[in-house]
Amino acid sequence: MNTAPQIAKFLKDVHFGGNWTAVNLKDTLADVSWQQATTKVYSFNTIATLAFHISYYIGAITQVLNEEPLTAKDKYSFDHPPINCKEDWDKMLEKVWADAETFAKRVEQFPESKLEEPFADGKYGNYYRNLHGIIEHTHYHLGQIVLIKKLLNKKDEG
Repeated sequence: MNTAPQIAKFLKDVHFGGNWTAVNLKDTLADVSWQQATTKVYSFNTIATLAFHISYYIGAITQVLNEEPLTAKDKYSFDHPPINCKEDWDKMLEKVWADAETFAKRVEQFPESKLEEPFADGKYGNYYRNLHGIIEHTHYHLGQIVLIKKLLNKKDEG
């Protein structure tokens, strides 16, 4: 069995739908306004910050899959461009979707024989671990986004 296309499917499912949890990033963010996306709730990150953060690491791993060095830094992973209007938010979302599609296509083509090889630096484990890790990472932050969105909607109601 070729594992890489299945991993790519899991990544697409969490972004665009079709996973077991019946929740995905695109549908969850579809009705989030730019004002909601940038509203701080308690000490949580904003929805916009979490969406950027997810995409930041997708881009970082895509670079490594393209045989480029790993240049991502945790300290920059939450530093998104300012969002001051609907166009800014739409532009960010377009990048999130495009990056996810590019990443999934690259993973689909990834050689099965390389999945067990070290990822970038051996301290990060192998490619298989990192590809699954990015899916887990996305699910984790998607859950945060869902909860923040519920809190914002509750606040708007009352």
